Amino acid sequence: MFAQVINGIIIQIIQNGQPWTYAGVNYPSNWIQLAGPSDLAELGIVDVVYGERPNDTYYWVTQLAPVYNAETNQADINFTSTPKDLATVQVTAVSTVNSCAYSTLLPSDWMIVRQVETGETIQPDWNSWRQSVRIVASNTANAINDSANVANVQLTMSTFTFPPSPDQPVGA
Repeated sequence: MFAQVINGIIIQIIQNGQPWTYAGVNYPSNWIQLAGPSDLAELGIVDVVYGERPNDTYYWVTQLAPVYNAETNQADINFTSTPKDLATVQVTAVSTVNSCAYSTLLPSDWMIVRQVETGETIQPDWNSWRQSVRIVASNTANAINDSANVANVQLTMSTFTFPPSPDQPVGA
């Protein structure tokens, strides 16, 4: 995306691959891609650069209007964010953790069924691994529920991982 800036004011935003008009002249959709630096400068064409967008899972996000940045000669688009309701975020995050634990354990559930049906024991490393997945899920859910704010929930969710299963190659 590009912006046309005249005297420090953004005149228009130009979408990639879209034709555009300025001062009664129609420019084809590929003009910017074919234009040289001096052609772009002459018409005040600069890049539009997006700032980091907060995660919509945890925040209500609003995109701000583009602002010309003379220092970098680009149009910056940034965002504001408001944390969502903490209790709602916590419930959703715990549900996500439990879903992930379920999906992680599901492929080895057949071993439990086999043990119940036939009495064949499960290898100890699988029992240990399955228990460690449940412990990670429980500890993560507790950390989420103990979080004082949405940012802590987001941090907890971004850092929790389950241990690799016994059949997963080392380093995979």
